[in-house]
Amino acid sequence: MADTTIAAIILEQLGGPRFLAMTGAKHLTALPSGLMFSLPFPSAPNKIRITLTPLDTYTIEAFRVHGVSVKNRGICTDIYADQLRRTFTRLTGLETNL
Repeated sequence: MADTTIAAIILEQLGGPRFLAMTGAKHLTALPSGLMFSLPFPSAPNKIRITLTPLDTYTIEAFRVHGVSVKNRGICTDIYADQLRRTFTRLTGLETNL
């Protein structure tokens, strides 16, 4: 069974249930050092991967996945926990809270 501690912390830092409600994020997947999820919007990035780095910062990658085609829509590195929501909004255009 995989350890989901890091993924749970990232989700909480993004806003937890409110984040899920505001963005429609689904298919949450715990990674060894992060979290990946899908977004239900056809014109924006629809896959996000957030990973914890050895420097205790995050890397956020935004992708557009359609069939077998994967296009990188942006990457932000050296993101601190208090910058996760703002960086997510900048990459996707989606607000994480009211």
